[in-house]
Amino acid sequence: MRNEIKSRSGLIKPLFMTGLFMLLFFSIIAAMVWGAVDIGWRSVFAILLDALPFYDSPASEDIVPVYSDILLKIRVPRVLLAAAVGSSLAVAGAVFQGLFRNPMADPYVIGISSGAALGAVFAMLGGFSLTLGGFGAVPLFAFGGGVATMMLVYTMARVGRAVPVMTLLLAGIAVSAFLSAIVSLLTYFAGEKLHMVVFWMMGGLGGATWHQVQVMVPYALAGYICVSFFSRELNAMLLGEETASNLGVNTERVKKILLVGASLLVAAAVSTSGIIGFVGLVVPHFIRLVAGPDHRFLIPASALLGGTLLIATDTLARIIIAPSELPVGIITALIGAPMFIYLLKKRKKLRYFGGGG
Repeated sequence: MRNEIKSRSGLIKPLFMTGLFMLLFFSIIAAMVWGAVDIGWRSVFAILLDALPFYDSPASEDIVPVYSDILLKIRVPRVLLAAAVGSSLAVAGAVFQGLFRNPMADPYVIGISSGAALGAVFAMLGGFSLTLGGFGAVPLFAFGGGVATMMLVYTMARVGRAVPVMTLLLAGIAVSAFLSAIVSLLTYFAGEKLHMVVFWMMGGLGGATWHQVQVMVPYALAGYICVSFFSRELNAMLLGEETASNLGVNTERVKKILLVGASLLVAAAVSTSGIIGFVGLVVPHFIRLVAGPDHRFLIPASALLGGTLLIATDTLARIIIAPSELPVGIITALIGAPMFIYLLKKRKKLRYFGGGG
């Protein structure tokens, strides 16, 4: 009986991962097809195949040039950026929830979003024309603000060579509240630039370009590889730092690496899309309820589902009032809040956090 249960549980994860890959694929195709201008799926495949340098599509003569421009210059980079941002937020949320052993932790728990928002608002109101690597002042200041906030919180929480998790969490909450107050103050005096500030704070992927994808994806990959490499140690830390240390885990080193990796994911995501809520909070909860708390599976599964969720919500944001569009942060909040309440009710019946092997 025990072997039969173990065999069934062993099948759940591969099947679930296969389902996530299929969901991601279909969400990408749907995002490319639907919009203010609908492009048939046959045309989408024909345009994508024709764009390959090593393939001469027989249907190239039937491709409408304006469809090709819309797909390759607007929708494809936007879909890829949505996938990268959604994956980054979901993975960062999973890491912070595991690190703090707190189901309410999200990617913004230590104030990275507040620091990024302060940097972005400062750049908007200052009217800086700085450009670096093809990026304007707003994403540059946002990224710098997010990274600087992480360093500040870590420094404040550090006691000797150790960084207590609870102190880190409390320091993050305090710094986040302080920076949010400064952002609110600057927003109050924004004047005619108020709409720029508010729109950025709502989160959105409008104006996504290939250059943004090329710059953001390496940061996302670096952060993902960083946290994935220490997924086994993160499993041990779910049992408590003392137990993890007895198992041979250098907890302080692991905490530092996980913080850097997760903060890199959040800073890269926020700097390109603004503040998008609930993706990093809801997705890890759902994965845990289905497949358990093992971070060796939780992290890649969260990446797939996070990318899928943001692609789907961004597509909805584009078509719900087409040809205009809503900020995707509004859609994620409207969908994420009820979903989170439902997951919390389900969680009462299940063991939520636990060590993975």
